[in-house]
Amino acid sequence: MSEIRIVRDYPHSPLKVWRALTDPALIPRWTSTGKGARAVGFRPVAGTRFQFVAKPMPGWRGIVDCEVLEVRERELLRYTWVGAEGEEPSEVRYLLEPVATGTRFTYHHTGFAGVGGFFMAKVLGAVRRKMLTTGLPALLAELDENGVSAARGGPAAGR
Repeated sequence: MSEIRIVRDYPHSPLKVWRALTDPALIPRWTSTGKGARAVGFRPVAGTRFQFVAKPMPGWRGIVDCEVLEVRERELLRYTWVGAEGEEPSEVRYLLEPVATGTRFTYHHTGFAGVGGFFMAKVLGAVRRKMLTTGLPALLAELDENGVSAARGGPAAGR
């Protein structure tokens, strides 16, 4: 089976990184370096079913169906990923670890089967690397330590 594993260190607190990764209002801002998916119905609560919704492309309907499997706030988020109807679910894991310089974030996506899975892992891996190298750092730079967007003058979640 193929997988995607990306590890990045960010000079920000686990609280700030967690907020950027799990606040539905912020997710499209760091994923915009990929396809800008919105997390529709997402809450970081086990059992929550949600969808990532992006612009459809030839061969893809623009929707990924997901279900939250496990949450440990500021530490771990695990969810299923089904990118096409009838596809077997794969699994995504976000792991946050405090380090002396801020937070180590590990993105791990497993369960890609067969030749098609191998190619999907390659394509998604390149997109995820861009999001985590360009998109997420840019968003984190805009947020205060509580995950509030200074540029917007209010809570990042639109509260």
